[in-house]
Amino acid sequence: MTLIDAAVRALLQARRAQQTIGAVDVPLPDAAAAYAVQARVAQALGWFGGGTPRHWKSGGPSRDAVLTHAPLPPDGVWESPADARARSWSFHFRGIEAEVALRLGSDVDAALAATLDVTTASALIDAMCVSIELVDSRWIEGLNAPPLAKLADLQSHGALVLGEWVPFATRDWAAQSCVVSIGDAAPRTFRGTHAMGDPAFVLPGWLRHATRDGSVLRAGTVVTTGTWCGLPLAVAGDRVVAEFPGIGKAVVQL
Repeated sequence: MTLIDAAVRALLQARRAQQTIGAVDVPLPDAAAAYAVQARVAQALGWFGGGTPRHWKSGGPSRDAVLTHAPLPPDGVWESPADARARSWSFHFRGIEAEVALRLGSDVDAALAATLDVTTASALIDAMCVSIELVDSRWIEGLNAPPLAKLADLQSHGALVLGEWVPFATRDWAAQSCVVSIGDAAPRTFRGTHAMGDPAFVLPGWLRHATRDGSVLRAGTVVTTGTWCGLPLAVAGDRVVAEFPGIGKAVVQL
């Protein structure tokens, strides 16, 4: 059994039993192996029915870092206002990331993706919305799992809540504020805190990654682009609100 086989088996066991499992037992050698695990887990669980994923996450800690990408299970993408209590969805912890999601307005294939920079990729986006990513892990080590193990586990993805779509327009992202409320805690305000300085910065790398196997991303495909608020933790019962003035808000009841 290869390390890829072992990681796939471990993640399938964790998801099917709704439990965590040790990441240290499956030390993956490189990012290519982690992405292979993503694809095989998705295939085994029938997430995309042989088609192309319609929802993704993409991001990184800075513009100089290597971006990471993950396709997201469709049953874990919810419209705001969402109620996690009404869904058979198990969380081991509940990290909160307030984000801006972007939606493709046209199809993109590998040939087109290879030509894109941030400006030309942005021109392909027709809408944006506020999103809340619920961060979770199938690994016992949680956020302390090895980076490649986290990447194999959809970069520690739990679920995605999408707010109302509005037309995409370039903004002064350095001046953009974000207000996050979690449970009874006082709301916290963040301004210009996206790691890339512009959510659209992830687009060229994401589009090249997602089409690298010959897949075509269809119009309407969505990517969420990274946190503005770090990773505060919520607990079951909390109501979480993320609001970006001038764009909208998203709400989830945990």
